[in-house]
Amino acid sequence: MRDPARQQSGDASLLRRLNSAAVLRVLREAGVATLSELARATRVSRPTAEVIVDDLIAEGWAEECGERGERQRGRPAKRFRFRASAGHVVGVGIGGSTLRAMVSDLGGDIVATHRALNHASMPAAERIDAIVELVSIAAAQAGLAVSELAAVGVGTTGVVDGGGRVVKSVVLPGWSGFDLQGELGRRLPAPVLVENDMRLAVLAEHWRGEARGHQDVVYLFAGDRLGLGLLIGGRPHRGAHAAAGEIGRQSGDHWQAFRHLTDYAMAAEPGELRTHRQVAEFAVSRAQEGDEAAAKAVEAFASHLGEGLLTLVNPLDPELVVIGGGLSRAGGLVVGPIQAFFDDRCLYPPKVVASSLGGECVTLGAVRWALDHAEQALFM
Repeated sequence: MRDPARQQSGDASLLRRLNSAAVLRVLREAGVATLSELARATRVSRPTAEVIVDDLIAEGWAEECGERGERQRGRPAKRFRFRASAGHVVGVGIGGSTLRAMVSDLGGDIVATHRALNHASMPAAERIDAIVELVSIAAAQAGLAVSELAAVGVGTTGVVDGGGRVVKSVVLPGWSGFDLQGELGRRLPAPVLVENDMRLAVLAEHWRGEARGHQDVVYLFAGDRLGLGLLIGGRPHRGAHAAAGEIGRQSGDHWQAFRHLTDYAMAAEPGELRTHRQVAEFAVSRAQEGDEAAAKAVEAFASHLGEGLLTLVNPLDPELVVIGGGLSRAGGLVVGPIQAFFDDRCLYPPKVVASSLGGECVTLGAVRWALDHAEQALFM
């Protein structure tokens, strides 16, 4: 039988932790608050709120931020805020040619960035070494040891299961079946979370990009490859096998849209061999300079993308379609034809926009993913 006194003490300790988390959450959301405002928002007495805030200040989670009068007379009320610099996370994006890392404080402000080269033929063990070094250097640039990080979020291509294992990857050889989260967790003295790059990209759009305020979004990545991220009800959609958004093989040739750009590039400069991303950049650049043949190739490419996306857009009924990756820089050249295609074929055409996040979308999404983990640990 449990000791009633011990149980009562445990209950009181739990209540203090819950009240402390509630006060901290209000400070985090409000930005600045007085003791009276904190007491009202958390439904505790003002003396209790004062004790909690004193403890949070002592622990480094809150700080006094000057005084501003609440009343016309008398002593002005003290005001407090969440101390975002009390903790930091790192987001890592594993791209086909680049590894990116961003260090963020708990307020989401990026305080350090670092990049390293990556290539598809790099052995998995070497890529792990490069990621570990990348995180260490980025943390050091922010004046931190890796052990001080609240979380490390990592975005990678491929089907990623709930445990952070890469079930299948067709882009990075040796990556399929690799326990990326487990291996990085053994090498980095901080909590590590691994997720599919396209799910993190759409998360970044919802946090800092064009999808802010939208709950149902289709994100199309168009670079050296095509990828999809789905936001449903404000959350990245994983699917039954964590494969939501994986394009795979489609019936017909909907996802061979790059051939329009390749044909143009080969006709314009027959001796040059280019990747999908390079032919897209070449054609878009020529189109922006007034080349009519290039403009027609880009329009055909965009219309082809719209045709492929239609199989998702009609049944999902999203509010927004975001075009990301390198092709987002083409702006209206790509967005316009897709929007026109949807306007003609959809009962409720979604708005089509170009991403403003560029190549940083996956890394930013990894930062948001790590912040979500840190906040859950902090406020629960």
